[in-house]
Amino acid sequence: MLIILHTGHNLEQGPSLICYTHSMDKKLLRTYAALVGITLIGLLLIKELDIAYPLEVRTAPRSSELSVMGEGKVEAVPDTATVTVGISVANAAAVADAQARINEVNNKIIASMKEINIPAADIKTSNYSIYPSYANEPQQKISGYSGNVSVTIKTKDVSKVSEVVTRATAAGANEVHGVNFSIDNPDSLREQARDEAIKNAQEQAQRLAKQLGIRLGKVTNIIEADQGGVMPYYQKAVSMDAAMGGGGGANIEPGSQTITTTVTLFFEKR
Repeated sequence: MLIILHTGHNLEQGPSLICYTHSMDKKLLRTYAALVGITLIGLLLIKELDIAYPLEVRTAPRSSELSVMGEGKVEAVPDTATVTVGISVANAAAVADAQARINEVNNKIIASMKEINIPAADIKTSNYSIYPSYANEPQQKISGYSGNVSVTIKTKDVSKVSEVVTRATAAGANEVHGVNFSIDNPDSLREQARDEAIKNAQEQAQRLAKQLGIRLGKVTNIIEADQGGVMPYYQKAVSMDAAMGGGGGANIEPGSQTITTTVTLFFEKR
C-alpha cells in the first residue's frame, strides 16, 4: 500500500515528503480477516445448533381450567336369565339313530318349557354335531355314532331358573353348562349412574375450589368413560345330582349387578 504525505502547497516551497509504509497495510488486513472469521464461525454455529434468529423465549401459559373426575354406581337385580343345557348321545347304530335320539330329547325339553309359559322363540339349539366312534382296532373300524347339541333357554322371570334346570334334565338333558343372569335394558340404569357421576364430580370441584381459593365458572367440556356396559353374571355348571333334585334340588339365585359410569368435568377458573 502506498501512502503519500504532502507538506506545503507547491513544489516551489520545497520538496514534498513522500513516505512508503507496509506496517499499516498488514494491520488492516489482519483486522479485516479476524472480523470475517468471527462472522463465519457465528453463522456455522447457528446452522449446526439449529438456532432460529432472532431467538425468542416464551413462557408456558397458565392453565385456565380445572378438571375433576366423578364416579357413579347403580346396583340392580338382573331381570333376565339364560340357561344352557346339553344333550349327548353315544353308541348309536347309525347317523339317523343319533339324530332321532337327540331330536326326541330336544322336543321333550321344548314341550316342558311351554308348560311354564316359555315360548319356543326363547329356546335356541346350537353346536349340533354327530360324529363316528372308532373301535380299538388297527383298521380304525367305525363302531357307532355319537352326537351332542346345546339348548339355550331364555326367561325374563328369574325365579323360574331352578325349575327350568330341573325340567330340562328331567326331559333328558344330561349336561348343564351354566346360567347367565343379565339386565335386559340397562340404558335407564346407565343414565342414573351418569347423573350420580356428574353430581360426584361437581361436589369434588367445589371442595377443591374452596381449598385452592379459586372461583369456578361454567363447565366447558365433559368426557364420559366407557365402562364396557353391564357385566353378566355366570353361574357355573350345576351338578347333575342337584339338577335332578338330589340334595333338595338346584337353588340358583341371580344376585345383583353393578353399573358404573365415570365422567370428567372441565370448569373455567376465575
